[in-house]
Amino acid sequence: MAMDSLDVTMREAAETVEQSLWRRLRTDAARVAEEESGLAPYLYDAVLARDGFGPALAALLVRKLADRAMPEDRLAAVVRNAMEADPAIVDAAAADLAAILARDPAADGCLTPFLYFKGYHALQWHRVAHWLWRTGRHDLAHFLQSRVSEAFAVDIHPAVPVGRGVFIDHGTGVVIGETAVIGNDVSILQNVTLGGTGKEHGDRHPKVRDGVLLSAGAKVLGNITIGAHAKVGAGSVVLKDVPGCATVAGVPARIVGWCRDEPAPALTMDQSLQQGDYSI
Repeated sequence: MAMDSLDVTMREAAETVEQSLWRRLRTDAARVAEEESGLAPYLYDAVLARDGFGPALAALLVRKLADRAMPEDRLAAVVRNAMEADPAIVDAAAADLAAILARDPAADGCLTPFLYFKGYHALQWHRVAHWLWRTGRHDLAHFLQSRVSEAFAVDIHPAVPVGRGVFIDHGTGVVIGETAVIGNDVSILQNVTLGGTGKEHGDRHPKVRDGVLLSAGAKVLGNITIGAHAKVGAGSVVLKDVPGCATVAGVPARIVGWCRDEPAPALTMDQSLQQGDYSI
């Protein structure tokens, strides 16, 4: 290997995920700005004029959500305060974007999901709202939850803790209740509900552990646990605990399969059921 190539390889290996994504975002933005001159001002403002992944993300989020009730300058102050107080917000956002690149065949580069995937935008706004909730600013957190629901059709209560490397695909119709918990490396498709079973108070929503795949239209209801590396089939209604590594499907859901020697379902994004595990 030539010395110049070796230097580039070593430099890239030393980059953080955030730094690598930022370098790729700038490269993609510059290319698209040259190819599509009409988009050049937008790309300059969104990416090329910014001095890092965090500032670019903050500006993008503000632009997506600002309205007359909460104009850009006030929203920008909220996001800036949250990211400065809790750097893990930006770190998790980078991990979420990396998860999209690894799991979504529609993501043909960094730029498209960063600019246009509303499931990603809704999740990053939730991280800001969750910081507000943890610091006791519940009214502003609820305001952001409402605006995110209006703008992106994703409704996540600001009390919900969410891990890193989470992928909300499409996002439309996702509803996650107040006492739910989302682990690391989870994938959630459209129209998924993590809800309660009635009007009871207290701990009443699902706990989703690491590596779980919640397929399109799945409804998981009650204070139950979806174990690590489990898969919930599309359109299923889950009312009981799901053991780790199990695949469940149906209404009500039942176990139809188990993990094999393969990565977590959230990483493979395979919504199909194992051959022979079900019949029509």
